[in-house]
Amino acid sequence: MSCTTVLVGRLASNDGSTMIARTDDGDFDVNRTHVVRPQDQPRKYKSKLSRFEITLPDDPMAYTASPSVDRSNGIWAATGINAANVGMTATETITSNPRVLAADPLFETERSGGRLENKAKGGIGEEDIVVLVLPYIRSAREGVKRLASLLEEYGTYESNGIAFNDEKEIWWMETIGGHHWIAKKVPDDVVVMNPNQFGTNSFDLDDALGKQKAHMCSADMREFIDDNHLDLNQEGRFNPRDIFGSHEDMDHIYNTPRAWFMGRYIAPWSHTWDGDSAEFRPESDDLPWSLVPDRKIAAEDVQYMLSGHFQGTPYDPYKSHDTGKRGMYRSIGINRTGVTSICQIRTGVPDEIKAIEWICYGPTSFSCWVPVYTNVPALPDYLSRITLDVSTNNLYWTCRLIAAMADKSYAGCMQDIDRFRDKVNINARKIIREYDQRMKESADFSLTAEADKKICDMVKKEAVKTLGKVLKTSSVDMKNGYNLKDN
Repeated sequence: MSCTTVLVGRLASNDGSTMIARTDDGDFDVNRTHVVRPQDQPRKYKSKLSRFEITLPDDPMAYTASPSVDRSNGIWAATGINAANVGMTATETITSNPRVLAADPLFETERSGGRLENKAKGGIGEEDIVVLVLPYIRSAREGVKRLASLLEEYGTYESNGIAFNDEKEIWWMETIGGHHWIAKKVPDDVVVMNPNQFGTNSFDLDDALGKQKAHMCSADMREFIDDNHLDLNQEGRFNPRDIFGSHEDMDHIYNTPRAWFMGRYIAPWSHTWDGDSAEFRPESDDLPWSLVPDRKIAAEDVQYMLSGHFQGTPYDPYKSHDTGKRGMYRSIGINRTGVTSICQIRTGVPDEIKAIEWICYGPTSFSCWVPVYTNVPALPDYLSRITLDVSTNNLYWTCRLIAAMADKSYAGCMQDIDRFRDKVNINARKIIREYDQRMKESADFSLTAEADKKICDMVKKEAVKTLGKVLKTSSVDMKNGYNLKDN
């Protein structure tokens, strides 16, 4: 799927936590977020799309997931945090080049009545990856190793980027062709911005094939590159983006502008992003994969980036006047996003409450973000009991309704949207602070479920109020309005 990923190292964050986040931009997919209990994890797994089959280990942990409500095309668990406080988001669809795909072909697939069919049975993809990996890993590094073993044995039919985090580390993994891969430990002091492109632009191949301190890859990677003449770099540099990725004209419209917008936000003073002397521009092929931020990054900063529509630039589709460039690039916050998650693993608190997952449904530019403790038997109905029927009894459909109306009356509605988002962030943080302290003092970690319900009850109240305000504003702006009244 077309998505946008942000990764925040522990020394780059405001509170020492690690954060991995991604928009899941499907085709208006309806998502819900729930806890998958060990007894509910399948032992015999079969992919709907590729017909891949596998027997899974018999010792899964509980984990959160945000799957598709419509299971006709599979689970698509998207993102989550397990009982060992390991987060995962999968996947960021990335690009590759013909040389790689000829050397190690993807499983050949074709569409049949809207369904993806493999000519050769097998191969894993975005539909499967979270379910196959997250319940069985106890560190971010273990996540890379487990997924690598699956890729090498079973292959894949698509090119993907996957992120893992635990309390200390974040690892970013990218698939290369049908069976190859590389993975890099994200430096602790940086923020990564990854749109739908092969992202990694530096890599220590000697480390990956040796001590694996901060890099890992397929065991035959050096031979794979040499035998297929993949290395395009000059003067001994090793840039995986040039070797494995793409530099297509469409990247300059669809992908690189998103990285530019995020970089502009993360490091506005240490780099020049605008004007005739700009160091980086929206269509630059050499945009950094990661940056040391000019200031520490909080969860609200990740929210802002992943809600981005080029605000503050001539490319904002909501600008009131035509700049000649309005809407020319693909925004991060788009209409068809299903779910967005920030998996945050905190430090300085007991293990039982280290994991917080921030959930956002629908178009991020118009939605709120709900932080919940993930170490719970179940998540509140407001997040988990979502159906294909439109209803204001859950957050997914309420946010979709707010977004559809606010988009048409942007200028009149955005103040209410901003207040909605801020109110939820403020009140949810108050509740988490309260329950963190209560659980530290009492060691009663069953209070996590009570806290999650309290947060969701608050969010529901604020969401309904915001829906009413947006409905009134958009009603006033209807084209059949008339100034003369009968009363």
